[in-house]
Amino acid sequence: MTHVVITGTGLYTPEHAIDNAALVAAFNTWVDGENHQHADAIVRGEREPLAHSSSEFIEKASGIKNRYVLDAQGILDPQRMRPKLPHRDNDEPSLQCEMATAAAHQALAAARVDPADIELVIVACSNLERAYPAVAVEVQQALGTSGYGFDMNVACSSATFALETAANAIASGSIKRALVVNPEICSAHLNFRDRDSHFIFGDACTAIVLENSATAAADEQFEILGTRLVTKFSNAIRNNAGFLSRVTDSDPLALDKLFVQEGRRVFKEVCPMVAKLITDHLASLELNGSDLKRMWLHQANQHMNDLIARKVLGYDPSAAQAPIILDRYANTSSAGSIIAFHLHREELVEGDIGVICSFGAGYSAGSVVVRRR
Repeated sequence: MTHVVITGTGLYTPEHAIDNAALVAAFNTWVDGENHQHADAIVRGEREPLAHSSSEFIEKASGIKNRYVLDAQGILDPQRMRPKLPHRDNDEPSLQCEMATAAAHQALAAARVDPADIELVIVACSNLERAYPAVAVEVQQALGTSGYGFDMNVACSSATFALETAANAIASGSIKRALVVNPEICSAHLNFRDRDSHFIFGDACTAIVLENSATAAADEQFEILGTRLVTKFSNAIRNNAGFLSRVTDSDPLALDKLFVQEGRRVFKEVCPMVAKLITDHLASLELNGSDLKRMWLHQANQHMNDLIARKVLGYDPSAAQAPIILDRYANTSSAGSIIAFHLHREELVEGDIGVICSFGAGYSAGSVVVRRR
C-alpha cells in the first residue's frame, strides 16, 4: 500500500504590513470626503451618511489585527484604495509565479527534494492573474520540475482540494512527488471602501511537498490518513469578475466584480457544514475529536474557528489546539490553513494526529487528516 506524506512546507510573506489603525485612518478619511461631497443629499434624507470604521470593530468582528500586502501605499491612499502593482511584460516572471517559487524553494529545501524530482505542480488559489498559459506550467519552468502542472480554483478551499488531487496521484502510482502552491493576492479583489469587509484579506503564498513515503528523506513527515471534500452551491460569497464582462457590457469596475459576502449567513450556514465534514471524516477513519492534537483551520474569522473546533472537540479549544494566525495575516484565502500548519506543528510528536481544513465560497470545504510519523 502506498503511503503519502507531507515532507516540506514553505511560506512567502510580502514585506508590506498594514495594521488596523492605518487601514481605518485611510477608510475614515475617504468616508469623510464622501459625506462632505454629498452633504446636501444627506441633509435632504436622500442619502445615508457613511459610517466610520474602527480598530475595535474590526478586531471584535474578526480577530484580525494586521495583514501583509504586496502594496500598502495604494491601499492607504484614500483617492485610490486598491494596490498599485506594476505591469509585467510577458517575458518577465508573473507575480504569482514569483510568489510561488519563493515559497516552493523553502518547501523543497525542508523536504530535501530536488526540483527535478517533482513530477506534478498544482497552483491552487482563489484568483489567478490570467486565464492561460497556466501559472503552474510557468512555475514548473521556473523551478525546473519535471512532469506536468495545472491550475485549479476552489476559492478558499483550493489548497485542500489540491492536496487531495496530488495525494491521489501519488497513491495511484502515477507519480512519486508533487508540489502544491497557493499564491493568494487577495488584496486585489477586496473592496477597501466597504466597511463590512475592507479589513478581511491579506496576501501570502504557501507551498507543500507531498511524496510517496518509500522515497521520502525528510526528518519531519506527516502521513495523510485520508481526505474528504464537499461542495454546496451558494451565492452568499461571490465575485463576478470574469472575461464575459466585456461581452455582456457590464461595468468591469462594478462592486460585484470584487469580493461580496453576506457575513451572517455565511457564519450560520458554513460552521455546521464544516463541523459535520470533519466529524464524519474522522469517524470514517475510526477516529473522533478527542484524537486530534491540532486543528489547522481556515483563517477567515476567529469566531467561526472557535465554533467549529468546539463542535468537533466537544469543548473550547486551547490556542495550541486550534492556532490562529489571522490576527497577523488576516484572511489569506486558501493559504490560511497551510500557514497555520507551517507555523504551528513543530512540537507534535510521532503518532500525533491533526486535521487541515479549509472552507469558503462555493460553498466548499476540504478536510485532510494527517499523522506525525
